[in-house]
Amino acid sequence: MAGGRLRTGLRGRRRECEALDRLLEDVRAGQSRVLVVRGEAGVGKSALLAHLRARASGCRIARAAGVESEMELAFAGLHQLCAPMLDHLERLPAPQREALGTAFGLTAGPAPDRFLVGLAVLGLISEVAEREPLLCEIDDAQWLDRASAQVLAFVARRLLAESAAMVFAVRSGSGGHEHPDHPELAGLPELAVGGLTDRDANALLDQAIRGRLDERVRDRIVAEARGNPLALLELPRELTPAELAGGFGLPAALPAALPLAGRIEQSFLRRLGSLPPDTQRLLLVAAAEPVGDAALLRRAADRLRIAPDAATPAVGEGLVEFGVHVRFRHPLVRSAVYRAATPDERRAAHRALAEATDSETDLDRRAWHRAQAAVGPDDEVAEELLRTAGRAQARGGVAATAAFLERAAALTADAALQGARALAAAQAKLEAGAPDAARTLAATAGLAPLDELRRALLQRLRAQIAFALGNGGEAPPLLLDAAARLVPLDVGLARQTCLEALAAGIFTGRLGDGRDARTIARTATTASQPPGATDLLLDGLATRVTEGYAASVPILRSALAAFRDDDLPADAQRWLWLACRVAADLWDHETWDELSRRGVRLARDAGALDVLPTAAQYRAGAHVHAGEYDAASVLMEEAAAITHATGTASLADPSGMLPAYRGHEAEALVLIEAARREATARGQGMALSLNECAHAVLCNGLGRYGDALAAAERACAQAELSLYGLALVELVEAAVRCDAGRLAASALERLCARTGASGSDWALGIEARSRGLATTGPSAEVHYREAIERLSRGRLVPHLARAHLVYGEWLRRENRRSEAREQLRTAHGMLDRIGAEAFAERARRELAATGERVRRQTVDSYDELTSQELQIARLAGRGRTNPQIGAELFLSPRTVEWHLHNVFAKLGITSRRALAKALPDRGRLVAASRSAPSG
Repeated sequence: MAGGRLRTGLRGRRRECEALDRLLEDVRAGQSRVLVVRGEAGVGKSALLAHLRARASGCRIARAAGVESEMELAFAGLHQLCAPMLDHLERLPAPQREALGTAFGLTAGPAPDRFLVGLAVLGLISEVAEREPLLCEIDDAQWLDRASAQVLAFVARRLLAESAAMVFAVRSGSGGHEHPDHPELAGLPELAVGGLTDRDANALLDQAIRGRLDERVRDRIVAEARGNPLALLELPRELTPAELAGGFGLPAALPAALPLAGRIEQSFLRRLGSLPPDTQRLLLVAAAEPVGDAALLRRAADRLRIAPDAATPAVGEGLVEFGVHVRFRHPLVRSAVYRAATPDERRAAHRALAEATDSETDLDRRAWHRAQAAVGPDDEVAEELLRTAGRAQARGGVAATAAFLERAAALTADAALQGARALAAAQAKLEAGAPDAARTLAATAGLAPLDELRRALLQRLRAQIAFALGNGGEAPPLLLDAAARLVPLDVGLARQTCLEALAAGIFTGRLGDGRDARTIARTATTASQPPGATDLLLDGLATRVTEGYAASVPILRSALAAFRDDDLPADAQRWLWLACRVAADLWDHETWDELSRRGVRLARDAGALDVLPTAAQYRAGAHVHAGEYDAASVLMEEAAAITHATGTASLADPSGMLPAYRGHEAEALVLIEAARREATARGQGMALSLNECAHAVLCNGLGRYGDALAAAERACAQAELSLYGLALVELVEAAVRCDAGRLAASALERLCARTGASGSDWALGIEARSRGLATTGPSAEVHYREAIERLSRGRLVPHLARAHLVYGEWLRRENRRSEAREQLRTAHGMLDRIGAEAFAERARRELAATGERVRRQTVDSYDELTSQELQIARLAGRGRTNPQIGAELFLSPRTVEWHLHNVFAKLGITSRRALAKALPDRGRLVAASRSAPSG
């Protein structure tokens, strides 16, 4: 293999080809593999994909390619990939089958969530790979439509035990990073493809150039190409034989400052310029038609009266292939053709394509071509685009909906109607995750003569855009102003907007004038029907802002009771996360647990992955306070994977919370610091409070009370609508340990004002524990006993264990060593069992100080399970089937089966029936604590 050349003819690509060969070996062995092949235009990514296909004997191959002009058509890339596999569609569960059918326009139905579509694609790939290894190849992934990119990135992150590979080829920008419009692939395994070595570059030039090549010209070409194979082949085409032989260098028409991709494109342009006019026109039509439908191209060419043999010169030049499909030699050829044409020439090509497109079977592309052919305002085309937008929305293509609405607005003659359509397009752009584009369209809408309702909606949208762009502090007052304008226009929308303002205020810690919220809530009250769950929630939060915690408790309790109702309306379900936040604020763990469980279930059932990460985070929080860290870990990992796949930012990154409660110092500090920076930059007060509170928990567990005190004070500096109560708990303990009596007394007073108003066992148990810490003398014992009694009544293992711990520490200082040991043993056993390592170590040190040597508990076999294995095992133990577990956890049934195989091996069992006995019962911890001696 002299010069690094392989049998495939790829020079200098030994490392890359070997990596692809290993990928195929793994897939044939039953493992899933994902790879992003990344490099600049012309570096050889497509050639590597060709190598992969050539070596994929015994594998089924599914292919797709992103096309720049097709980026607005929802699920276009996904349909390319899945179309050959649709014969397996009937094997999917009905919800997944219907979602995929609707997304592809095969069936009519409500708009599917794009990640329910993703679960269907995951199932489809799993079904195909069950029969033969599957290679999914996605070229030019930077030009995938957003819906396809998000679904495919999600699927790539959920593959595990299928004999399937997904290989993406992505063009790097000048900085070597992913295409800015598609961050979804970031973090997946990568194969970076760089330039050839000078030795291989010179060898490739020898292959490409027949005849003498001056050494100075050779050196200049190699230097200019920087190892890019396509550049090495294309740039010399611009030189005459005399220039190649005589050393005159590259022509002046190719400026050195032009980026390499632009220079290659310019090279293609010069070759195109030498072709006959009819050939150039034919290539333009082909460039404007992204599907590569040869029959459609012929019909469009007939309408333009292009000669039948016009393709021959372009084929001879090696620029394009005409067969069943039309394929350009390289995407740069397509872009060069399209960009070189005049606006009139492009419009003529699109007009011909629109006329040649079937008006019954391909309405969307026909409408898009008609829109591109329009010279100025055209109400007929605008109306057709509106209908197309409706169809795109029905398929769940939010980005496509936004694109069609945007173009419809541009083609609308009437100024007021244009503004209304621009407003609708801006809203769709925001929903599609493009807040910058939404802001531009909102500015356009603002220049139009809108009616009062649309003016209010525009103001609301601007606030939502500000929130999405990270300008969180601006959103709450803007939303309140919008709500005030909506009161006389739409009472229901006014109250919804007011609730959005309060929710934004919780996240940012800055609400503005809370009196406005109370006034609007009262003004917008409807007397025609009794208040529902969201009405009560709004009234309670408005009261909370204006009159304080205690005044809001009765109303918020009623709101939580309404949210627990089995017949909760669909429009109220979107606020389950906020109800969970309120339940936590009211120290109502039982309601928090129930509502968070329902929120995750509803999000999973609907495949609503825009909602699921937040729902999962609140569910994880309920698990954390129950000491169920494994279950919390699975949910937080799932939330992180989803937000990564969707490219959306978490409103309150809780990633540092779990390692802090577990006492994993190094991991927790890194995550807390990263979240702190992000929250500060985005103006997220609740996220700051959450992470500072987690930091205080970590340091109190480690016995670093000075650091805990500082972190708790920072957490309490945030708005009281965030995690103020939990932060006060940590502040009391840290202040007592630091002998900051005045600060401890102040924090305890503020804490008791809340816990007393709540009146729950959790609240009063926490209050009693804190009073015990802050009390000197024998009376402290009464508080500690009350804390243990109250905290034993719920699933609050960490809080109960800490009550035993501080009681034991107090008993030791009182020289009641025997009684101290009983409490400290109980605390250590519970903390060690749930994995709260820092607090468990604190209990161990205290026990050692009493003269008792503590042995760490034997690690049970289930402790070897990963978080995901444990969750799957629990679900299987409850009788769930593999498809049911897969649907709930967004995994394929085969991956679930693979995890269960590992679970059985680790637990030493052979059937699902044995799972229930083999897994731990966390409830035993609480029961055991109730029977433990209390002194």
